[in-house]
Amino acid sequence: MATAIAQNLEVVRARIEAAARRAGRDPKSVTLVGVSKTVPAERVQEAVAAGLGDLGENRVQEAREKAPHLPKTVRWHLVGHLQGNKASHAARLFQVVHSIDSADLLRRLEQAAAREGRRLDALVQLDLAGEPTKFGAREDELDGILAAAATCRQVAVRGLMILPPYDPDPGQARPHFRRLRALLEEARARQPGLDLKELSMGMTEDFEVAIEEGATLVRVGRALFGERHRA
Repeated sequence: MATAIAQNLEVVRARIEAAARRAGRDPKSVTLVGVSKTVPAERVQEAVAAGLGDLGENRVQEAREKAPHLPKTVRWHLVGHLQGNKASHAARLFQVVHSIDSADLLRRLEQAAAREGRRLDALVQLDLAGEPTKFGAREDELDGILAAAATCRQVAVRGLMILPPYDPDPGQARPHFRRLRALLEEARARQPGLDLKELSMGMTEDFEVAIEEGATLVRVGRALFGERHRA
């Protein structure tokens, strides 16, 4: 008998497929990242056992505690803010870092990955709404970060990420998703040497809208694991 988390995973995948079909896209072009912050490792294991291969954590420390209890086949994504002094830990733990917000942070991660002998993928996080409580680079900082990316050998910048302002109406996020896609297309034209193709956007509230606007990575937590309860 399927667990509740396995059933949730099936429902979310069906919603992803329906959204992709509405947009005339191949559902396989969308990767589901299960955001497991505050979720105990044994519950995360239920999702992995049901076929979830990508997990996202907001904090380096939490990923470091959970990773030994989960299969080595899991692809770990850092979806929260990365402090520069945690770059070495991030380079050791994660395959994808979604939250590069400065050229300096990218260089630190590049140096850390070189020390670890690892190759990572990364995304540039943008704050298009200018929210003071959120991390993310401004639009006018993007070219400088991508110029730094062009010099990296261990960290490959693959695209862009956004956390739009919260609104109970998922449609309110659509302009932000649409703008991020336009910025990716513009950046691809200006930086042909970079393989820019990923858009990390959309969470439990709005991932279907994000897929309709071109998301290739959706970061879903509560729809998979339920409401979070901190001790």
